[in-house]
Amino acid sequence: MSGSKKRVCFLLKVRQDRLEEYKLRHQAVWPDMRSALRDSGWHNYSLFLRPDGLLVGYLETDDFEAARQAMDRTEVNARWQAEMAQFFEDLDGRPDEGMRPLTEVFHLD
Repeated sequence: MSGSKKRVCFLLKVRQDRLEEYKLRHQAVWPDMRSALRDSGWHNYSLFLRPDGLLVGYLETDDFEAARQAMDRTEVNARWQAEMAQFFEDLDGRPDEGMRPLTEVFHLD
């Protein structure tokens, strides 16, 4: 599988009382944030939200740690993370620092 992008999945927990506002914020992600994600190597990035607040993130990238570091160097990411921190449960620090990739155990080509 050399040369193909790595699939990354992570979980976070959105506060129950902030679900609707969280969804609204993601209907209008800032254009400079979208550009920064693309430019930093985040591809096919999606967020899925369950009614109880479980947030599932999925992306494809060549190198997740390098993509995270590239985003960390952007000014727009600092602003976005500061805005989004209020929406999450059990989080010390920024939401992007709470992303812990899950282990992939199966993939159907």
